[in-house]
Amino acid sequence: MGRYQEMFDRSLQDPEGFWGEAAKALRWRKKWDRVLDQSRPELPQWFQGGQINTCENALDLHIESGRADQLALIWDSAVTGSVAKFTYRELRNEVALFAGALKKLGVGKGDRVVIYMPMVPQAIVAMLACARIGAVHSVVFGGFAAPELAARINHAKPKLLLWSSCGIEPGRVVPYKPMIDKALELSAHKPSACVVLQRRQHEAELVRGRDIEWGEALKGAEPAACVPLSSNDPLYILYTSGTTGQPKGIVRDNGGHAVALKWSMEFIYGARPGEAYWAASDIGWVVGHSYIVYAPLLHGCTSILYEGKPVGTPDAGAFWRVIAQHDVKTLFTAPTAFRAIKREDAPGNFIKKHEPKLRALFLAGERCDPDTLVWAQERLKIPVIDHWWQTETGWPIAANPLGLELFPIKPGSATKPMPGYDVRIVDEAASEVPKGKQGAIVIRTPLPPGCLPSLYEDPDGLNRLYLSRVPGHYLTGDGGYFDEDGYLSIMGRIDDVINVAGHRLSTGAMEEVLAAHQDVAECAVVGVDDSLKGEVPVGFVVLKAGVQREEPQICSELIQLVRERIGPVACFKTAAVVKRLPKTRSGKILRGTIRKIADGVEHKVPATIEDPAALDELTQLLQRLGYPQKKG
Repeated sequence: MGRYQEMFDRSLQDPEGFWGEAAKALRWRKKWDRVLDQSRPELPQWFQGGQINTCENALDLHIESGRADQLALIWDSAVTGSVAKFTYRELRNEVALFAGALKKLGVGKGDRVVIYMPMVPQAIVAMLACARIGAVHSVVFGGFAAPELAARINHAKPKLLLWSSCGIEPGRVVPYKPMIDKALELSAHKPSACVVLQRRQHEAELVRGRDIEWGEALKGAEPAACVPLSSNDPLYILYTSGTTGQPKGIVRDNGGHAVALKWSMEFIYGARPGEAYWAASDIGWVVGHSYIVYAPLLHGCTSILYEGKPVGTPDAGAFWRVIAQHDVKTLFTAPTAFRAIKREDAPGNFIKKHEPKLRALFLAGERCDPDTLVWAQERLKIPVIDHWWQTETGWPIAANPLGLELFPIKPGSATKPMPGYDVRIVDEAASEVPKGKQGAIVIRTPLPPGCLPSLYEDPDGLNRLYLSRVPGHYLTGDGGYFDEDGYLSIMGRIDDVINVAGHRLSTGAMEEVLAAHQDVAECAVVGVDDSLKGEVPVGFVVLKAGVQREEPQICSELIQLVRERIGPVACFKTAAVVKRLPKTRSGKILRGTIRKIADGVEHKVPATIEDPAALDELTQLLQRLGYPQKKG
């Protein structure tokens, strides 16, 4: 029996013993009374009765154990040509002072703080400062439009809003104040104050009585000490799209989260304290929370914070330059980034130029196509590991555990379930299916530490959305299968949330935007395979009777409308007018069938279809739009 199997079996047979040992790697202010409390099976509590502070374990503990002068954070901004470095001592001092500023502004334990900032060090300082004093941060990706930000402000009801004057994209500056102003106008809840980080590329005009400049907020503040928190106190809220288009507030606790992330750095990623670790993601997403901010610092690594793109800042060698310059040993990014790099530099000339010395590359965010994985593996000559997890879990469900036992890599598979995750494949009747057969992926409860304990302000949400369909199991919402070797392959979502370049977005929310257009009578948005983004949304609309306007103009307006209300991150670039949408006799739009046609997947036309001619017309339209895409 290998090391992986030994650990995996123990994690399921004796979860309290397994995770109790893992928790010893952290500093606890008070040891837990019980590792796992299942008095309420739908809401298991890990390390019940324990007290811990995540910021203390991420910063202060390392300073006291001899890492004070080691680099904790390197900010590399390709879009501004800037690099800034912070030792553990320097980062702790910045965090403690800003935590004092938060306290001076009346923020305390349990208060929410919404952070709307780009990839700058102050964003990480703000997150850790909240953790230091027990405030609950909720980071909103800067690419989201004002209505999305307003929805999150309304739901989280923050005492404070932190924002930056601008984000920076290749060739342009994106002012944030118009979005902030509009969001606060739309939101019924008004934060008591806003703290604004002014960037020299664009300074915002502050609103008197509302906005406080970052430096002004620091004046008179005293460094704040770490506050002991219950293991089950919330660390953060991270909103993710739901199938209804309404955001879900994923809550993360303090104790289980820290234990799981620390464990994963050693045993899944094979990272070593003192090394540079880079998750090329955004802090607005769960990858940024887990593997830019918390996990690398909990493990004593140097975390890379990158402001730039994989191509275009300035070229397809951007990643290799960062890796070589900062001696990165482990890279974690989305397959989208590598598809973009491959498209620009298929021979790998920039790899040869910079000679990155990586130990391993981890890919996640959406399923990695085998061609991209093999391309990266052949040119880097290192293990390229496709792994799978979700915002809800916070750390990998399935991976090839580099720090435990490296299995042969099968392109297209996420390899094996990780310790703590009892993964099953079930059919529509909730019965397990044999190996090789596809079904819905579920995880037997209790979920391991680090996974969501609840949804914010929705006490029944966890049970209603995840636990009720297959009793005793968490429904992941993804479909897949186990092969004969026990390798898990993920085949895509089973609901209408699509994965665009690693970002989970609701097609339902996009349909609501299209339906709001004055000329649209009916619409459908489906996610289709895309060679670069993994998935992209395509919209089909039926116009109201009597509309005489030009169709190209209407489609252009629809695309702009989604950009304004959902954000550029949706990558909504294709809208088409149809006479009618294919439906069943009961009125259900055949979204799944449309998607299969667009992806070139074998499909069976439902016997309940109301108008087969509508499906034929839509099939011809997809062909004119270039679907299915040609592979390669």
